[in-house]
Amino acid sequence: MSYPIPDLPDGETHVAEIEIERSRFIAWVRHAPDVAAFEALLAAARQRYPDASHHCSAFVAGPPGEQTAIGFSDDGEPGGTAGRPMFQVLDGSGIGQVGCVVTRYFGGTKLGTGGLVRAYSQAVQKALETLPCFTFTPRRTLRLALDFAGEAEARAWLAERDVPIDSVDYGPDGVVLGVGWPSDADADLSALEARLKGRLRRLADPVEG
Repeated sequence: MSYPIPDLPDGETHVAEIEIERSRFIAWVRHAPDVAAFEALLAAARQRYPDASHHCSAFVAGPPGEQTAIGFSDDGEPGGTAGRPMFQVLDGSGIGQVGCVVTRYFGGTKLGTGGLVRAYSQAVQKALETLPCFTFTPRRTLRLALDFAGEAEARAWLAERDVPIDSVDYGPDGVVLGVGWPSDADADLSALEARLKGRLRRLADPVEG
């Protein structure tokens, strides 16, 4: 299943800010393919604004609908007024591999539980509205062995299907291409095998240790 993820270099943060009743809500969003990336974002926010009232957070470190690598925190705000609403905005956006921290500077006026829910939700929503994204396709590696004469044909066939070549190993008798096949698609190589007149072998998948 392909899905959008933040189009940001590792460690780069997308920021948006709103102000409600003189309270500042600064939303930080970052690509979070794993929990460690989200924790780095939270640490960066705390370091940048050490005197802030709260650093509330939420993340989805996986595809949309992920049930395990998720989390949220109110960081001292009344229970359920910050982290969970932030997570609900992330979850409802359909964006995966995303982490968010909303830093609050208290403006002197209490917003109440409903006001806090709206404020934290709006801060995340504003950040997501301008967040650059691209479509991510989960892939698994296939290793294809073929002779030198078939390499150009194989490359063209893979390019037609937007299948990237991640590695190329040349040997005395031919070449082994490591390709990123979509994880949710059957590895149907029959058309390529026909083009190469049988001069193609799929090698065993590498054993993960």
